[in-house]
Amino acid sequence: MTKKDSATNYLKDQMETLIDEISLDPLAKKFMKNRWLDQLLWLENKAGRSQKRYYQLRLLTIVGGVIVPALVGVGSVNMAGLNSSALQQTNIGAILGWVAFGISQVVAISAALEEFFHYGERYRHYRNSAEQMKIEGWQFFQLSGTYQEYLDHNQAYTTFAARVENIIKQDVEGYINELSQE
Repeated sequence: MTKKDSATNYLKDQMETLIDEISLDPLAKKFMKNRWLDQLLWLENKAGRSQKRYYQLRLLTIVGGVIVPALVGVGSVNMAGLNSSALQQTNIGAILGWVAFGISQVVAISAALEEFFHYGERYRHYRNSAEQMKIEGWQFFQLSGTYQEYLDHNQAYTTFAARVENIIKQDVEGYINELSQE
C-alpha cells in the first residue's frame, strides 16, 4: 500500500466514523457516504495524481534544462591537454553531443506534455474542489458556518446536500470550461 493510499484510507475511515456517529437518518448517512465522501475521495485522488504528474514533468524539464548546456559546454571544451588521442576526443565529444540531444528531447517532450495536459492547473482545480468539499463537511459536522442556525444534523442535511451538489456542479462546469478553452 502506498503512502497516498494509506492517507486516503485514513481519511475515508475517519469520515465514515464521523458520519456514523452524528445523529442523522440512516438514508441520509448512506447518501453522505455515497455522494459527499465518495466525491471527496475521488477529488483527493485526482488532485494527488495530477500533482505527482505535474511535479515529475516539471522536474524533468528543470533538471534536463540545466544538464543540457553543461553537456554542450563540456563537449566543446578543447581536450588537447588530456593524454588521449584526437580520435578519443572526437568520440567523447560525439557521445556528449548525442547525450545532450537525447536529454533535450526529453525536456521538450516533458514540457509539451505538461502544456497539453495542464497537470498543474488540474491539480489546483481538483485541490480547490476537494478543499471546498472538506470545508462543507466540517461545517456540517460541527453545525457551524452556514449550519449554525440548525439545532441538529437532520435539520441541516437538506442544506448540506444542496450545497454539496452545488460544489460538484461548479467543479464539473469549471472542468468543462477548461476543456472548451483548450
